[in-house]
This record gives sequence, structure tokens and C-alpha cells, in this order.
Amino acid sequence: MKPVKLVVVGSIGLDTIETAHAKKEEILGGSVSYACAAASFFSHTGMVGVVGTDFPASCLEAYRQFGIDLKGLQTAQGKTFRWSGVYEKDMNNRRTLATELNVFGEFKPELPADYAKAPFLFLANISPELQLHVLSQAKSVRFVAADTMDLWINIARKPLMDVIKAVDLLTLNESEARLISDEYNLLKAARKILGWGPKYLIIKKGEHGAMLFSKAGIFVVPAYPLEMFHDPTGAGDSFAGGFMGALSEKGEIDDSAIRRAMGYGSVVASFGVEEFSLDRLCRLSRHDIQNRYEDFLKLTHLG
Repeated sequence: MKPVKLVVVGSIGLDTIETAHAKKEEILGGSVSYACAAASFFSHTGMVGVVGTDFPASCLEAYRQFGIDLKGLQTAQGKTFRWSGVYEKDMNNRRTLATELNVFGEFKPELPADYAKAPFLFLANISPELQLHVLSQAKSVRFVAADTMDLWINIARKPLMDVIKAVDLLTLNESEARLISDEYNLLKAARKILGWGPKYLIIKKGEHGAMLFSKAGIFVVPAYPLEMFHDPTGAGDSFAGGFMGALSEKGEIDDSAIRRAMGYGSVVASFGVEEFSLDRLCRLSRHDIQNRYEDFLKLTHLG
């Protein structure tokens, strides 16, 4: 078996989602599911998460079809994490109907020995205390990216600040960047956040793409324009997974590599939202990704 180059730690769940197009019940979701699937097209990826004894065998088989390494996947007695929500017609806002932590409420991520030696690590949206616990186990990591959310900004700011100081890249959406920095202007918000330690900051802007901030300046990646858009759930995690997968594939860490990886992240995320859950990613090939990436380059070329 080839070694795991990228480790992803986060949530795994069964989602019930309603959009303007359809309602789907008990479908595979969670940050780890989307990020690992997206990353798998570029790099051998290890999954760290927890599921209950009710987790469907078909979902495990889906992970295997992506070639995801499952040594870090824990199975605990009880029910798998569940989330349900409804999206407004424009898909930009959603309303949570129910959250059941179940076995995820007692989750303590542990890295298998070979995962601790992996050079790339993505800390998806879990509590900052758990993110710090994972960081303490990563012995040979070269590049760490972390995601968070408004909940942790509000109730766990101190450990979150410790995470931010320790990672190379932080990803936030616009409202989270404003909340944590207490700055409405995104340029001022980014300058303040970079001053806390990370080399890079990505602010996700949904259908309007993403902005990269670093000492080298600002880089903006638009979202790939789509005619078919069925489910935005997991788009940010697919972007992050595609980004980290593309970055770890080459193993180069510089501004050029970061920007290229953002392009691949945007492209993979654009496929993911075309259908619910991982359904579109399950039928995706690296050839499909490369074709859309080449189109993406043409769309963004100004000369």
C-alpha cells in the first residue's frame, strides 16, 4: 500500500436535506466524507472520524471506491451523527431542523502510526480542543490547514486561537472572518487574522468563489459557473479537500502551488453541488476534473 500523504479529520454523518429540487433522507454527509472524496482524485488520503453501528455498509463501500484509507475510521456503539436542514430557494441560506450528535459527541480522534507521519493534514470543522489533540499527534506534518465555524468562535475562542497560531492555512467564510476579527471589511479582517500566525488565509464566498490572503498579496478564484445546482451541502469541504489533495499531490508549498490548488478545489466543488451527497463525485474521473480545470483557466484568463 502506498503511504497516506494527506490526513483529514472531522465529522461523518447521515443528512436529511431539502432544497428547491428535492428532499433526500439519511444520505451520506459530514466534512470528512466530502473532503476525503474530493482529495482522493489527487492524493492517497486517510480518513479520521467516527460512525455508529448503524452506519450503512453502502457508505463504507463508497469510501473504498474512492480509494480512501480507512484505518483512522472508528466505529462506536450507538447511532451515527445526524443533521437535517432546509435550503432557501436561492441556496445561499439554510435552516437547521435537527442536529443529533450521537457517537460524534464522544469522538476523540486518534491518528494511526502511519497517519502521524503524513506530510499534509486538514483539520475540518470540529472543536478546537480536538483539533489541538490531533496536532499533538502529527509528528512529521509539513502543511496544516484548518476550518472552523461561528460556534467555536463564540464558545471556544481561546483554544481556537491556539489552533490558528499553529496552522499554516485557515479557511473561513465571510461572516466567520468578520466575527472572529471584529472587522467588517474583509481586507482589514484578513490582515488581523494573518497577524495571529497563519501564513495563508482563505475566505470562502460561496457562489462568488474564494479569496486567498498572504504576505504575497491577494488572489481571487471565482466559482465555476453552473447551470445545474442541486445541493450546496459540503461545497466548502469539497473545495478544501480538492485544494489539499492537489497541494499534496505535488508536494510543493509556495504561492504558485497554493493558487493552482485553489483552482482545483473550486472545480471539484463545482461537480459536487450538481447532485446530492457524494453522488456526482462517485461518477467523477480525474479526466473530467482536468477538462473542467482547463475550461476554468480559459474563463479566468484576462489577457
